[in-house]
Amino acid sequence: MAGPCVRPGTAGRLPGAGPTSYPERVPDPQPPLAAPTVPTVPSATVPTVPTVPTVPTVPTVPTGAELSAVMQDYLKQICSAGEWDDVPMTTSLLASLVGVSPSTTSEMIRKLAALGLVNHRPYGVVELTGSGRAAALRMMRRHRLIETYLVAELGYTWDEVHDEAEILEHAISDLMLARIDAKLGHPTRDPHGDPIPAEDGTVQRPDARRLSLLEPGESGVIARISDDDPEMLRYFRQLSVALDLPVTVLRRLPFGGGTSIRLGDAATSVEMGDIATRSIWVTRGGDQPVSVEITA
Repeated sequence: MAGPCVRPGTAGRLPGAGPTSYPERVPDPQPPLAAPTVPTVPSATVPTVPTVPTVPTVPTVPTGAELSAVMQDYLKQICSAGEWDDVPMTTSLLASLVGVSPSTTSEMIRKLAALGLVNHRPYGVVELTGSGRAAALRMMRRHRLIETYLVAELGYTWDEVHDEAEILEHAISDLMLARIDAKLGHPTRDPHGDPIPAEDGTVQRPDARRLSLLEPGESGVIARISDDDPEMLRYFRQLSVALDLPVTVLRRLPFGGGTSIRLGDAATSVEMGDIATRSIWVTRGGDQPVSVEITA
């Protein structure tokens, strides 16, 4: 053990020896610093929202005022075409009545079907739904009241009124139509004998048949005259053909030459071709108007 006089660091060293050499001390490796621990924040629990079942969208059926004029014309044509004859309404027939191409008619039928106004299957007939029939009858009422007013109050002839009514039926208000109806005394038929639908959609149509179906010796009273051809109407006016006029079939002319008929109590007969006699509807004795539902 070194005495108290021995300098520090010389203990155990021989006299005369040089300083003791020690290896350089390498510092102990330090452990890597650990990343600070971030406290975990519990996620908020989001309550589950129950799934609401999807309700299919039902197309809104527009009222008559919301339909375009073209749509109204199509519905009116479909309805009126089956009024006096049970004619299946096809796309091609409707196209010819409206005066457009079949492709244009097919596109309009698709639009009307999407609105729930008609039923139609490819290559099948076109039929009005309840909503479509109601819209069609509204337009038929407008058209026929206007035709009646033009003849009764403004001096038009029955071959002039159709084209005028086609324009005015889309233009006048419901109030003006009501005033026209009241002014005329609430008529039930137009100048050609077509029934004017009531405000509630009922139609009083006479139980009539074509003059061409009467046999020689049979008689009837003219109840309706087709307005499809203005030239035909002018021909009938020259012959004094009119509604409520009695008519008697005298004989069929040979070789498809037409029919000889007597109008009213005239002493002479009139010869009419087949196209003309098919354009006139007559009631027989005892026939009464019937309430009908147009099923086109």
